[in-house]
Amino acid sequence: MKVTTLSIQNLHTHGPLFADLLRARHRTFIEQAKWDLPAADGMEFDQYDTPASRWVAVHDYGRILAGIRLTPTTHRCGMYSYMIRDAQRGLLDTIPSNLLYEDAPVARHVWELSRGFVSDEVPAAMRVRVQVQIIAEMVRSAREIGATSVLGLVPLNLPRWARRVGLECEQAGPVLDIDGASNVCMNISMVAKMH
Repeated sequence: MKVTTLSIQNLHTHGPLFADLLRARHRTFIEQAKWDLPAADGMEFDQYDTPASRWVAVHDYGRILAGIRLTPTTHRCGMYSYMIRDAQRGLLDTIPSNLLYEDAPVARHVWELSRGFVSDEVPAAMRVRVQVQIIAEMVRSAREIGATSVLGLVPLNLPRWARRVGLECEQAGPVLDIDGASNVCMNISMVAKMH
């Protein structure tokens, strides 16, 4: 099992890994979760997959086991910034605008976590190992880009699981029902992992 952080600067050195990650996102979010998202050639993408983003992939012999996208909260592309902030600003009709208690941050040390998943093809006996690998790489990558926290709209049970792997989470908004699933915005501190 390998873990790789992709950026526009290194995509060319990883063969089809980025396309494979977008195909795995298509399976996870469009085929299985039935989300109405942009797609092309069996790959899911959106306006937040920009050269400013980073993509973390856990992969094994050409199979994507898990993925996460990190986007700077300071980034802008046309009218868009990052998913949570744009939802709060009313630009996204699929995510409620009341998802945060305070204004969405715009700061160099805060990045957004989105499109996190573990493939349903990962056997139960391997899931914890895959989750630990993707979180460890997310923390390493976040630290490398100067983030002290990441903000994510995540499943309600993530904080309980995150504590088991040593992450500190703070609820940043109300619990929301999105497509029949309970989700909540969380600030995930990278400070505890900075030594």
